[in-house]
Amino acid sequence: MARHSVLFTPGDSTRAQKRALRMEAARAVLEENPARSTRKERALPEPAVPGPFGPGLIHGGYWNLATANIPAHQATSQHIAGIYPFVADSGLGHRGPVIGVDLNADALWHFSPWESYIDSSERGTFSTNILVLGAYRSGKSATIKTLTTRSIAFGHQVVVPSDPKGEWVAVAEAIPGGQVIRLGGGTGARLNPLDRGPRRSDASDEQHEQMVKQRRIGTLIALVEMTLNGRLTAVEHAAIMDALDRCIARTGDRPTLRGVYEELGRLASQTDAAFHAADGAVQPRFVLRRFVEGDLSGLFEDESTVEFDQDAPIVVTDTSELFARGDLAAQLTQVCSTAWIQAVISDRGARRTRYVVREEGWRDMTSLASLQMFQQWLKLSRHYGISNIVILHKIGDLDAVGDAESLERSLAYSIIGDIENKFIFRVNHQEQTALRGRLSLPPAHVEMARQLRKGEFLAYVGQYSYLVDCFATSTRWEYELFNTDDAVSAADRDDAELHVIGPDDLENYWPEPVADADLDGWLAAGIAPIEREL
Repeated sequence: MARHSVLFTPGDSTRAQKRALRMEAARAVLEENPARSTRKERALPEPAVPGPFGPGLIHGGYWNLATANIPAHQATSQHIAGIYPFVADSGLGHRGPVIGVDLNADALWHFSPWESYIDSSERGTFSTNILVLGAYRSGKSATIKTLTTRSIAFGHQVVVPSDPKGEWVAVAEAIPGGQVIRLGGGTGARLNPLDRGPRRSDASDEQHEQMVKQRRIGTLIALVEMTLNGRLTAVEHAAIMDALDRCIARTGDRPTLRGVYEELGRLASQTDAAFHAADGAVQPRFVLRRFVEGDLSGLFEDESTVEFDQDAPIVVTDTSELFARGDLAAQLTQVCSTAWIQAVISDRGARRTRYVVREEGWRDMTSLASLQMFQQWLKLSRHYGISNIVILHKIGDLDAVGDAESLERSLAYSIIGDIENKFIFRVNHQEQTALRGRLSLPPAHVEMARQLRKGEFLAYVGQYSYLVDCFATSTRWEYELFNTDDAVSAADRDDAELHVIGPDDLENYWPEPVADADLDGWLAAGIAPIEREL
């Protein structure tokens, strides 16, 4: 419909010609305007009050000549999210195994650390490592088992260097081809933490030798410092390196803890050494004596008697028998088993992606040497195609590392803070300050973490966060296999109904009085009836 028309007439036109042009333009405007329609033709209701304005001016209601005035809809963000489904997050896509249900988007949540690492979009990450944090019985273990076992179908291998509770043994035995390496308990299996490991195809001979030597020295220093609960002196450090070099030369590059122990003994007897090696060899020798002749003998002091199965879908080192020997023995065991695992899987040429599950992750960070080894391993994880899963019960677990304000504790918190992918399960209220201060979580997320149900967790992947329910997709086979609360079961009877003891039943529990008996005799006489009833 034309609202305005402009008529241009030649300047030399006569008055009659101009009148004819104006009439023609007016007819053209009338032809373009649609014919008027009635309310009935427009399917509009008849006005309640006749007239051009109706009751609108007076009562604020229906206006006959104007459109209806519909106020804007107002609601909370929770209800708006249900009305407008397009505000739901798109998630990480469909690459990787299904881990659970995204409760904010009401969609399946897929996750793979390697897929997120190679993702060049804004949802990508810069690391393949995962930090898992949550209170006891919050569903951490079952969720990680769900992630790792479902990832086996995608070609990934699962490695558990130390299983302190024996929880992963049942999983490895249930998966065809799984390997379980049991230490202690008379099994006779031994792991040599000083193993050379496979030849790395991506490094030169000089680089490979240097990496092997650093790993061996780091393992020895971590064991000694962990036991002595302090740092080594320069003389002790030199004595360990000298003993390791002698052991390598004597055994043909097949050193063991027993061989280093014997070389330290020889150094301790050489009191005329130039750099006082005898003084530096005493303390390390006493530490290694525990592995050769002490409570950890028969486990790590000689050459390995088992081999790592590169083709197994899951490999678990069962150390549950050794963790009953004390906290220090547990820490030493975890260092040795982890060192052996790292030696055999540090080969980029294998073209194999692996999950390395570190139960009780704080045990890997109890000394400065172990912290430096752990930090270096996390940095090289993506280089070797490895995703380290560090499991902690609370941030306060790291308070066992070093003294307050010490270099060890600061380094431990720095390592945890640098892990970009985080799974936060239900936490206790004491963890609020630590989550905000150490992990820089928003206050709203910290409050949400306190109210999570079992199996629910906050997933931080790159710059985005997700609220995921893992147990929503668990099968009955997975739920029964991953359940770690089998030792705590419900009562064997239903106590929901109140049982009232009647007068007749009460008489059965009350002892019969004995004539001519004092108080002691009366009580003694009543013991037999009570025992019979119970």
